[in-house]
Amino acid sequence: MNVTKHISLDDDSIEKMKPYMEKHGGNFGNALREIINMAGKYSPRMNSSATDLPLLNWTLSELEGTLVPENVLDETINPALINSMTKLEEYLKRRFDELGWNIDIILKYDSDSFPANVMLEIKGSSQRIKFAAALISHYLVKNTLERSPLEIRNAVNFNECIKVELSRAGKKEAQRSLITFFGSRDEFMKIIKNNPIFWKAIISRHLLSNYNMVTVHRNYFEDMLANNIPLGEITIENLAKRPIKDIPLKEMLSLIKDVYETSRIAERVEIDDDSIALFHNFRNKEAIGKITKSLVMLMEANGHLYEAKSMANMIMLKHRPDVGIKINEIVNNLKTSHSTVDQELIMFMAFLKGLKDLPDIPLSLTALGRRIGKYLMQEYENENNISNWDLETFQKALEMIDSRLHRESEWKIEGKNMLYTIKKCSLAKEGNNFDTNVCHTARETFKGALDYALGNKTELEVMKLVTHGDNFCEVMIRVP
Repeated sequence: MNVTKHISLDDDSIEKMKPYMEKHGGNFGNALREIINMAGKYSPRMNSSATDLPLLNWTLSELEGTLVPENVLDETINPALINSMTKLEEYLKRRFDELGWNIDIILKYDSDSFPANVMLEIKGSSQRIKFAAALISHYLVKNTLERSPLEIRNAVNFNECIKVELSRAGKKEAQRSLITFFGSRDEFMKIIKNNPIFWKAIISRHLLSNYNMVTVHRNYFEDMLANNIPLGEITIENLAKRPIKDIPLKEMLSLIKDVYETSRIAERVEIDDDSIALFHNFRNKEAIGKITKSLVMLMEANGHLYEAKSMANMIMLKHRPDVGIKINEIVNNLKTSHSTVDQELIMFMAFLKGLKDLPDIPLSLTALGRRIGKYLMQEYENENNISNWDLETFQKALEMIDSRLHRESEWKIEGKNMLYTIKKCSLAKEGNNFDTNVCHTARETFKGALDYALGNKTELEVMKLVTHGDNFCEVMIRVP
């Protein structure tokens, strides 16, 4: 039954109806009918799924950085639509129009079926276009993976418009781009949901301790328990996805800041050019010393020499490329062609006597000693065709080196372990004159040689040092 009624409209209402009048070719009845249908569709009384605007905006903001589950994505946009960009665009416009989101979607592409380049442009309210861009980009990446993967190359958001550029790439690159641009929170949200009890406990403990909890890698913790200097290499290498020696200095400093702050080893880390300032709340001098040495050794493993100073609750590390260059020069001078171990040792003794030419930085001498120790073992290894080092082979190498250096030493076997004693060292002591720098460097040379030859196969325990008041040095090489 048709009912005829007279309706009075003010100028403002007529103005709002103009877009609908134009859409229906001036037919007032059809325009009014569409307006009534839309009002009924999105009325809370007629459609229980309608969402209050503030609640919708809050929900969308909370979802930012999280990808829609793939089963929900498939139910929202039919995967078969990927076969036609034209039909996909038509569907998306109609779908979001039905939702009443008031956003404009444009898809530009170079091929309707298998596009190599796609440009997605969405205009409208900020929160809605962000969600729509993430949803549509996710759809395009997911549903092209098995045939011609589309990678998100760029996403630009300005005013009330967002543009996303996609082009063909490899499968891994396409998946990674989706996380980079729209799924920054997705991975860790899934991790938390998969193990909520664990993460709730971790968060609670950090809160209860006012963030005084320290979270470190198991190997780092094990080194501390074994009274070794922990480096934290594994965590940094895992983040960088490459060996520590291959990480550029600028990136390395950024990773140190990230790891030391998030693990709570440091309160904060400040980077100034290539210098490091680490602020902490530790009180024990020995603990602070270990952290300082750990940082210096970490940077040395990265190929850079740093000078460290501790001041109250701060550790300062200053880059010393000048010392690094000098050490490289010394080691490179050892690497003469067709050289023998004897020649290397003669040159090494000359360098030890000339240590006054190096800046008085004990850590630089540590680096020099370790590098020369490693190189001497490499030369001995090459000359004697050694393919596998053991305690006996290492003992023979050190006995030969000690005899060339006119150093009196003794070896004793104690079970699986070996006690190494230096009874007299002409390098460090001439008459009543004792050179601490030379002694320190020679000691680090031994450590560098041991580390190269036996690495993780042994543990070193210092029993006595000349610098501790004894007349001889003694170390125990333990086999775990």
